[in-house]
Amino acid sequence: MTKKFLIAITALFASSLPCAQAGTGYYLVSMYDEEGQLGIDYKYWNADFTNASSKSAPEIGISYSVTPRWYTEFNAEWFRQHGKDGSHLSGYSWQNDVLLTQGQYAADVALHTELGRSHSRPHVTSLEIGPAMQTEYYRTQFNANLFLQRDIQGAADAQTQLVYQWQIKQRWKSWLEPGVQGFGEVGKWNHWLPRNKQSHRAGPAVFGEVDVGAGQEIKYDAAWLIGKNAARSAQSFTMRVQYLFR
Repeated sequence: MTKKFLIAITALFASSLPCAQAGTGYYLVSMYDEEGQLGIDYKYWNADFTNASSKSAPEIGISYSVTPRWYTEFNAEWFRQHGKDGSHLSGYSWQNDVLLTQGQYAADVALHTELGRSHSRPHVTSLEIGPAMQTEYYRTQFNANLFLQRDIQGAADAQTQLVYQWQIKQRWKSWLEPGVQGFGEVGKWNHWLPRNKQSHRAGPAVFGEVDVGAGQEIKYDAAWLIGKNAARSAQSFTMRVQYLFR
């Protein structure tokens, strides 16, 4: 099953090459180690800017935990500029996260990669890569991720950008875990933008998971982020719902 699943995902990605790395600007990359687990993943974010304009992007994905250390997911994303025409397909992405440590140290570290293909900008392929880190103190979980992003095909003036994610989550009840999240983009990795042109946003978040049958569960998270999106003041709502099964 593993081999057939990976071949199908690879073929679909390759044949679709008609995504900007918007996903990790709103959804935290976390650790996965449930071998053999399949998932259907729905994500959605909406950003409301101070000039009354807004935009949103729903996303649907199929995921699989290939081994206890390797998680892979294929996603398709749509984009909508409110007040204009309806949603349109904006791109595809293929995410792979590989755990490099697994409990033997104080913090776990994974190598995150995401290959994206833009549908709205034909022939542009992008790569995101970097470490995703997680640790716990009593019942509190801490995540910190640092990624490099770059268009690797179809963009002559491409530069390597630096982005970050962080999260603090309190493990209260399995179905209700409060926390906070933060995301940001600082510009070129070795030459950051001036502070007023950088983007930083953070806000309260809630998480949870519910068993819905043998080997099945639903995970969710949602956050309200305040700060800057693309260097413009905005308030953003994000949510993610995963149906996981074996």
